[in-house]
Amino acid sequence: MSHPGATLARIPSIMNVRQITQWLFSPPTTGPWSILFVRLMVGGVFLWEGIGKFYFASLGVGRFTLLGFPAPGAMSAGIGLLESVGGGCLIAGLLTRPFAILFIGEMIGVLITTKVSLYLGQSPLPLPPVPPQFGMWAVLHEARSDYAQLMSSLFLLFAGPGTLALDAYFASRKQGRPVESLVPNRVTV
Repeated sequence: MSHPGATLARIPSIMNVRQITQWLFSPPTTGPWSILFVRLMVGGVFLWEGIGKFYFASLGVGRFTLLGFPAPGAMSAGIGLLESVGGGCLIAGLLTRPFAILFIGEMIGVLITTKVSLYLGQSPLPLPPVPPQFGMWAVLHEARSDYAQLMSSLFLLFAGPGTLALDAYFASRKQGRPVESLVPNRVTV
């Protein structure tokens, strides 16, 4: 009979650092070209929300101050930069998986830091203007865009960027495939 920890000890041998790096930076490039629309949606939202953190205190430093984050100015600038650069990269399909991982972590953090207190009726942020203002229904309503960003980032992490992406372009060049093979010659519905 094997020791229960024996299975866990074998996990590192399944995927070593080289394989993880390969998985992260060489995503599948054969996915449907329509993944572009998911990248445009999730990347666009992160891009404009990131830029907004630099222009509107209520989206950036003011929000982080209300939430009690240490160094709210630095936190706002860092998150704003991540969202702006990462959103642009997702739109272009560049470094899709690494940015998807970062955004998954960010969205989990957003849900924990803003929605738990809303559920409990103790949110330091302004309450929704109309009922429900706290509890489960308030959280479900207020978390809809965070949830969509989280699920879309998870999709991009596992599906990859699709064919109309810079990741696919660079992979095709590296593998010696013609770039024209990335562009769909016809759209089927």
